[in-house]
Amino acid sequence: MATVESRDVVIIGSGPAGLTAAVYAARANLAPLLIEGFSAGGQLMLTTMVENWPGYRDGIMGPALISELRAQAQRFGAEIRTGQVTSVDLHHRPFHVNLSEGGPISARALIIATGASARLLGLPSERALVGHGVSTCATCDGFFFRNRPIAIVGGGDSAMEEAIFLTKFASKVSVIHRRDKLRASKIMQEKAFANPKIEFHWNSEVDEVRDVASGAVSSLVLRDTVSGATRELAVDGLFVAIGHVPNTELFTGRLDLDANGYIRTHTGTRTNVSGAFACGDVQDHVYRQAITAAGSGCMAALDAERYLEGLPGHVEVSAASSAYGSHH
Repeated sequence: MATVESRDVVIIGSGPAGLTAAVYAARANLAPLLIEGFSAGGQLMLTTMVENWPGYRDGIMGPALISELRAQAQRFGAEIRTGQVTSVDLHHRPFHVNLSEGGPISARALIIATGASARLLGLPSERALVGHGVSTCATCDGFFFRNRPIAIVGGGDSAMEEAIFLTKFASKVSVIHRRDKLRASKIMQEKAFANPKIEFHWNSEVDEVRDVASGAVSSLVLRDTVSGATRELAVDGLFVAIGHVPNTELFTGRLDLDANGYIRTHTGTRTNVSGAFACGDVQDHVYRQAITAAGSGCMAALDAERYLEGLPGHVEVSAASSAYGSHH
């Protein structure tokens, strides 16, 4: 029988939420173990310059920000381990976390920070240009397209919201939609139709994003979904707004999820299972920013610390070493 490794706190996920949770849990002397997947770092690893993270007035590259957060968590004693979590047993206490390699890990408290993945169109050219003109976040990257023509794919409320937001920067926003009508609510449609900077390309799909060879977006090849005819649309950027998928496969049937698969949290970051906490994009489908993910990671660590303090056999740590000790 495999030896079970025992931990006070196990964190699953290595984006801003998981890493911030690791910083706070480590500062509370909880010696957290953070398990990062093989695509570590979350969505920030697919971005280039991040200009809206506080404290970096000139911006910081997404991967560099993740690297700094990792080093900070490790400095306070967090252990970061690469591996794929295959299953989590939430029925027994302590919880059991099983990895693809190595024995099971028991956790008195579990912090879930597995994030969400932006839905992409699935084109090789799109993937090659993510962070180089292709984006899934208008709030993050709209600023870089000041006075330049851009396109956005999608037909729902979030796509219209992002299209309207992008008109603050772009010279023109081309909305590409595969049908002849939008899915967005009536009020969002009216706002988009009334905006003189927004142009609609109906019954259209993106066949290719050019130009991979130059490492920047120069145009899109659009295919008419009715006739099959193709044409080229000159743009400097492409925003994909066809939704996000929360990474909650491990917890389906185990945790309370909403209709879109996001983990429901209450009273902070608590889930319906006592001792299991969720933070970041896995439970936030509204804000989806690195800074809000980090904030909820802090909350999850503080919630986990309070939870552990209430368990039988808890040994009190000094105020100086507690995450609350320095009030920051």
